[in-house]
Amino acid sequence: MHRAPAALGSIRPRVMGFRFDEVPRHWMGGQALATAMANGLNLVFPLGERFFIRSVRHYMDQVDEDLRKQVKGFFGQEGRHAHEHERFFEIMESQGYEIRRFLRIYEAIAYRGIERLFGPKMHLAVTVALEHYTAIMAENAFAHGLLDRADPSVRELLAWHAAEEIEHKAVAFDVLQEVAPGYGLRMAGMAMATVTLIGFWALATAMLLRQEKDLSAREIFRQLRELQEANPIGRRVFARGLREYARPDFHPWDTDNLALARDYLAQVQARVA
Repeated sequence: MHRAPAALGSIRPRVMGFRFDEVPRHWMGGQALATAMANGLNLVFPLGERFFIRSVRHYMDQVDEDLRKQVKGFFGQEGRHAHEHERFFEIMESQGYEIRRFLRIYEAIAYRGIERLFGPKMHLAVTVALEHYTAIMAENAFAHGLLDRADPSVRELLAWHAAEEIEHKAVAFDVLQEVAPGYGLRMAGMAMATVTLIGFWALATAMLLRQEKDLSAREIFRQLRELQEANPIGRRVFARGLREYARPDFHPWDTDNLALARDYLAQVQARVA
């Protein structure tokens, strides 16, 4: 049973035409750690979103026509997200970051390694869990003003991505409910998603921080305490995500935050235009 808000309508990709002009090296509030964490997540997004597409596409012929239309919109949005974030890789490299070695290691372990160890149902279950986490991150970005301190051009990219994550947050879940609705599989996917997301995000962040030659360990810990006070990720994202997801009757649209996403999309589109 699909429980999408009546206002959702069709899901469609948006071509935004972002420009990344003169992005400062520490574009998130002038802080190295906050920027490294955001950049680290940016590095894991594109390959992850293509994995989401592969995982859902495997079951395209097993869902009803209405859900298939939503799936096609999901593909379009995730494909655009991957493309735009890969464009930002060039900005990071122009700032002196070496990122290609990490990307090769990440792809080898996650997609030529872990992905091949499991079958299509587990791929889909992991995708569903990661979509839940990204939707919570998106809601937090808007509800707590987490993007306010970002450089304007990067802020627009992240706001657009966040809003579309909210729009399509239930698509993969609804596919899983049609083809493999077991609770055990869903929670196994959540376990794998939690470990891999935290692991690769932390690895990417550490790799970027090692390239900050003037940043001391003491300063990193100072910035970490400040960041945790402003955005306690462990509680707001992972603890909340696990608590909600563990409910047997969970559905992503139990939290109807569509208006939050649509309002912000209208603002972003107006500014980009």
